Amino acid sequence: MNCNHHPDDSTLLSYGAGSLPDSLAMVVACHIAVCEHCQSKVADIEQIGLGLVEQEPVQSMSCHARSQILTMLNEPDTEVPVFVRQCEPEGDIPAPLHPLIGRWFSNLHWRTMAPGMKQFVLPASRGKLRLLKIAPGTLLPSHGHNGSELTLVLKGSYSDELGRFCVGDVADIDPEMIHQPVADTHEGCICLIATDGSLRFKGLVPRLLQPFFQL
Repeated sequence: MNCNHHPDDSTLLSYGAGSLPDSLAMVVACHIAVCEHCQSKVADIEQIGLGLVEQEPVQSMSCHARSQILTMLNEPDTEVPVFVRQCEPEGDIPAPLHPLIGRWFSNLHWRTMAPGMKQFVLPASRGKLRLLKIAPGTLLPSHGHNGSELTLVLKGSYSDELGRFCVGDVADIDPEMIHQPVADTHEGCICLIATDGSLRFKGLVPRLLQPFFQL
């Protein structure tokens, strides 16, 4: 897939180092699953990290370390892996999200936010990771962010002050940015959105509804 918008290099660096918050890391994982350009960048970052680890001095281990490691390996894995390189063909939901919400958008229970806008908050994300479905021509309220936001287009496209974003594109938004996206295709737009802070709406009505929709 030829993507025109990618995560910032600093975001990819944090992702490759494993220091990106889970919600943001999931968006990057879904983008990397379809973007060879960013796959290559992350592979380079991981290789550099491996080289740095190999340069570290060897540390001695306690006599109980082996048994402790074996115990940890035998424990059941309760966490869903964030980074999945392979993209499975079945379904219209990206492969990294399959363990969380399945494979088809049509099976999700969307919640209406406003005319032309629906959302699905991913389980266990504490409101930091959601899918947003925007009807054709719908203009979102103008807003900024009290933190970072990553938006990945999964269907359709939208336009805002940063340009036009199509399937596979990522908008890497910082707290200084104020924008007002609009779905600009006949089929509407579905986006995966991760935030690590609340939104700052300019209008009165969106501000009043903000606690209700956990935005």
